[in-house]
Amino acid sequence: MCEHSDPSADGGPPSHGSQWVHGTGHRPAPDFPAPQPDRVAEVAAALDRAGVRDVTVDPAQLAAYSSDGSLFRVVPTAVAFPRDEAEVAAVLAVARALAVPVTSRGAGTTLAGNAIGPGIVLDFSRHMNAVREVLPEERAAWVEPGVVHAALQARARAHGLRFGPDPSTHTRCTVGGMIGNNACGPRAMGYGRTVDNVLALRVMLVDGTIVDLDGEDDAAHFPRLHALVGEHLGTIRTELGHFSRQVSGYALENLLPEHGFDLRRAFVGSEGTWGVVLAAKVRLVADPEHVTTVVLGYPDMPAAADDVPVLRSFPVTACEGMDRRMVDRLIETKGPGAVPPMPEGDGWMIIELAADDADTLAEQARALVAASAAGDSMILGLGDSEPIWKIRADGAGLVSRTPDGRDAHAGWEDSAVPPEKLGDYLRDLMALLEEHGLWALPYGHFGDGCLHMRVDFPLDADGGRQVMRDFMVAAADLVARYGGSVSGEHGDGRARSELLPRMYPPAAIALFARVKHLFDPQNLLNPGIMVDPDPLDAGIRIALTRPGDLLPIRPAGFGYGFADDGGDFGTAVHRCTGVGKCRADSAATGGVMCPSYQATRDELHSTRGRARVLQEMVSGDLVDADWRAPEVHEALDLCLSCKACDSECPTGTDMAAYKAEVLHQSYRGRLRPMDHYVLGWLPWLSRAAAPLAPLANLAERLPVLGGLAKRAARIDVRRRIPALTRTTFGRWFERRADAAGVLSAGERAGGTLAGASGAGEERSTSGTSGTAGRARTREVVLFADTWSNFFAPRVLRDAVRVLLDAGVDVRVIPSTECCGLTWISTGQLDLAKRVMGQAIEALDATGDVPIIGVEPSCTATLRDETGKLLGTEAAARVAARTRTLAEFLLDIGYAVPDLSDLTAVVQPHCHHSAVMGYAADRELLARTGIGTTVLGGCCGLAGNFGVVEGHYETSEAVGELALLPAMRNAPDDAIVLADGYSCRTQIADLSDRRGVHLAELLAWRLPALDASVRA
Repeated sequence: MCEHSDPSADGGPPSHGSQWVHGTGHRPAPDFPAPQPDRVAEVAAALDRAGVRDVTVDPAQLAAYSSDGSLFRVVPTAVAFPRDEAEVAAVLAVARALAVPVTSRGAGTTLAGNAIGPGIVLDFSRHMNAVREVLPEERAAWVEPGVVHAALQARARAHGLRFGPDPSTHTRCTVGGMIGNNACGPRAMGYGRTVDNVLALRVMLVDGTIVDLDGEDDAAHFPRLHALVGEHLGTIRTELGHFSRQVSGYALENLLPEHGFDLRRAFVGSEGTWGVVLAAKVRLVADPEHVTTVVLGYPDMPAAADDVPVLRSFPVTACEGMDRRMVDRLIETKGPGAVPPMPEGDGWMIIELAADDADTLAEQARALVAASAAGDSMILGLGDSEPIWKIRADGAGLVSRTPDGRDAHAGWEDSAVPPEKLGDYLRDLMALLEEHGLWALPYGHFGDGCLHMRVDFPLDADGGRQVMRDFMVAAADLVARYGGSVSGEHGDGRARSELLPRMYPPAAIALFARVKHLFDPQNLLNPGIMVDPDPLDAGIRIALTRPGDLLPIRPAGFGYGFADDGGDFGTAVHRCTGVGKCRADSAATGGVMCPSYQATRDELHSTRGRARVLQEMVSGDLVDADWRAPEVHEALDLCLSCKACDSECPTGTDMAAYKAEVLHQSYRGRLRPMDHYVLGWLPWLSRAAAPLAPLANLAERLPVLGGLAKRAARIDVRRRIPALTRTTFGRWFERRADAAGVLSAGERAGGTLAGASGAGEERSTSGTSGTAGRARTREVVLFADTWSNFFAPRVLRDAVRVLLDAGVDVRVIPSTECCGLTWISTGQLDLAKRVMGQAIEALDATGDVPIIGVEPSCTATLRDETGKLLGTEAAARVAARTRTLAEFLLDIGYAVPDLSDLTAVVQPHCHHSAVMGYAADRELLARTGIGTTVLGGCCGLAGNFGVVEGHYETSEAVGELALLPAMRNAPDDAIVLADGYSCRTQIADLSDRRGVHLAELLAWRLPALDASVRA
């Protein structure tokens, strides 16, 4: 540790124009306005002169950083992305010179509002995000503050090690943020809190001095702090450190003589108010050989909490409470298949036990079940328990809405009491909620006495803030009576700092202020929290939303119904609570969200960043309340409309719909960009050009003509124009169908399909892979989508071959209908509904047989978007009948061909994963025996996105995340399976491979069709 005296002369606590709150009174809650342009320019110029290379003051970017995972909104003056320690020092120098605050930020997943501030936000996640060194012999690692927890785990795992604490946000939270909040996570019982796993810290104080804290000789280098602690030993000993989850306030108990004046440990949990973390040496641990999860069912959550003392007596690594209503919420949004079997009960305890000996572990699990008061139980292995742990990890998002659709908010989401008191505390807390007319769903780290919940504070209603304040004050008094803490792991932040005097006596509060002043005499580091806090109801984001008819942006009617959001766009965009799952690496989550963020690593290009900009548009402060606001279109421009957020975001934030609505309102009654007409109307243009296919295809064959056509249509010249087929699938089918418009499955003879009578007759099939024996033939309607019909008819023809081989009669609606997706993606929602309505009418008239879609985007539109845009009974009937090819073949028990001699790289389409899920395709492929590598992530083309000028580089970068490297690394004879037409186009444009559809793969070894049905 370098020599250093205290960073300031001693003195009283700082003030930024407020008074510390005692009693029930409080100053009026301000809503922090956007910074003045002159101030923004002044700070930006100073940072530039100081040599800080990566800074933004772009209004859209400031909007993206105006909130974190909390319900608060404070617009920063600038956002800086330091590349090294010198730039951190430069930022602090500017802060001192201009008296501008500084707030450190990692992934912004905190729920307490401690990663936002009115001055300079220091985002460490872009550059200072490396694992500098792994030291397996020491079981330690040196990391920079912006390193993502999952990235550290990946590096440590290569050595058979791991970082112990694992918050539910581990796929995106940063270690620096964990140090700021003293984060814990479910497995803190086994591996400790963050403070228990930090071996050393490298910290920059506000004056630019760097100190290395390792728990040695800290008292000698901080004599004033040492003396201050010595004057208040009684206060510290009696008020702090009573139980492990007493996180509120400063952890000054670590500075007691009996704890060796360990400033390193005291610094953890100081929420960026003492200094800036530059690097940390963290402890790594070895995973045990065997892990078992025990799930216990109880009649309710208080009964589960009552059992905590018994469960804690076993060597558990995690002991989590989960309310049945969390699972009910998941079933409502994703169906019963999304939830694994669970024990009977309305509340569960999920307990993890770990040991190096399997027999010992099994005996411990049985003994725990026997000792518990649970009515039902399950004991699961590691693989079987993963779906349950995933539900628990998504808890914050799953409980963000009440069963009837109202918002539920953070604020009182992190209280903690000694574990033996948890059951009684929970009963009293639920009674308090009822007394205040509020709803909440409890879950959390029950084994540590830490309780999470979100509460339906009516913040968008008159008097809503007062309702929140009254409850929070009463809840703070309640938790204090139980000897608990208003914060158990998330920190105090803006949510709870004002409540600290209800938990601690004046002597402790005054001591916190004096310690803060020693480190930060100008009150520049994260002001407004911990010491001299802003009111807990100040700057609440959702309270700024203008209700209903008062919205300046409200049109005569929305294109979307927003039925789940009360028909209101403002409510819809506030679905995003900021949990930040859109920032997680798709490799870590196995998902797709959010492709543009994955490519750019820019917060503005995350689903959360875009939602923040839309929220600002709704409030009309930083961004004009105008659909055409430049900041809004800047934020939405790189959204691929992949729909992954609609399913992968725990709150159901549907950015594809929001983008379509913004485009719809922006260009309503106005001239649109040319690509909206060319690409949006492509189904109509294709239908018109199909009879002239050879002539239409000249544009791509003649480079000069093609270049002119592309530039006129705002299509990137590097993109190839797909060739129209000479014979559409519709024409092919019409020539071969019988009088009823059906191709019938018939007797196979000599490898051909002979003609057969109509649907519903008994027939014998004896194909090489089809349904054997006598079986009743089924009938389906095959939806001839625009892309397959006009550009890839081979896919539909092969789908016919497979369906006939399965003993299924195939019908196609006689008219050429479109699902309307191209009009949706370009925001032409009135036309989309007209086109979509015609398709629904035609499909609905075909009876009640299954509708099979082969193009994932069109199939997803029929299954999902038709209900959101049309909301008719006919749309619901068609959606219920629509199936993917894989789903239908599994349903009928199709005997798939043996493809065990083949291997494939599989690229699921984004809409397929988001709406239908890919489980059926995985199962069908597994039955063929083909060796597969199933990729996660988007291909990057995403319909019209990657075609439009200005998107090519991002489109290619998205492809480089998974698809393109996988194809380069695959054997030459590997098949590239891609059902999406856009995916296959991206493959053709950016590689020398050819994408194959599932229908083509399954038809690979089928005998040729009879001349009557041959293409």
